[in-house]
Amino acid sequence: MPECTNCGAYTKYNGGLCFKCYQEQRNGEEIEEAPNSEVVMPDESENGLTDRDRNYRYNMIKGRIAETLIQELFLSLGYNVFRYGMENTIPGIMELLKGVRSDVASQIRRMPDFVIQDPKSKSVYFIEVKFRASENFSFKDLPKNYPYENAYFILVSKSHIKCITYKELQEGGEITPTSRNYLGGRKEFDLQKQVIIDFCEFAVQFFKGVE
Repeated sequence: MPECTNCGAYTKYNGGLCFKCYQEQRNGEEIEEAPNSEVVMPDESENGLTDRDRNYRYNMIKGRIAETLIQELFLSLGYNVFRYGMENTIPGIMELLKGVRSDVASQIRRMPDFVIQDPKSKSVYFIEVKFRASENFSFKDLPKNYPYENAYFILVSKSHIKCITYKELQEGGEITPTSRNYLGGRKEFDLQKQVIIDFCEFAVQFFKGVE
């Protein structure tokens, strides 16, 4: 589920800002909001992207690539994969929840990216995908009161694909460059390690040089 990098509220793309924070960072400069909730950047076509705009779109693209990698990985292994994020599950609700602050609204905004189903056991799992060039992810990186305590977090980096659960994070576990919590080691998924290696090579190609 994409979150604002400033306040943790729902935002349409990974690594971006919610509309409110984006407005504040522009120091009150008026920004029109398109009907589909995407931010329209002023004078973009004439003057090119500002540094802030470039960073917003750059992070959005990184998040999308990471999600696609994981989606295709599980599909290639025969899993049923369903996009579960707020904008996919409840089209149009983004508009309705603007400015709404409640436990229910917060949980909807934090819906995981995917639901996957093991075709053999029929077990289903919540999957949240993150890209981190640093390969670091811990409990403090979660939004406050994160509601999906049975979620799995898959971290894509420039060289590895690792996985950790909410409960493991809560108990002090974390993903680091030296940790060995590789996705291929999750017994719940029973994945073919060579396929994961192949997708790690894709990640290396796509994210080489990415910060």
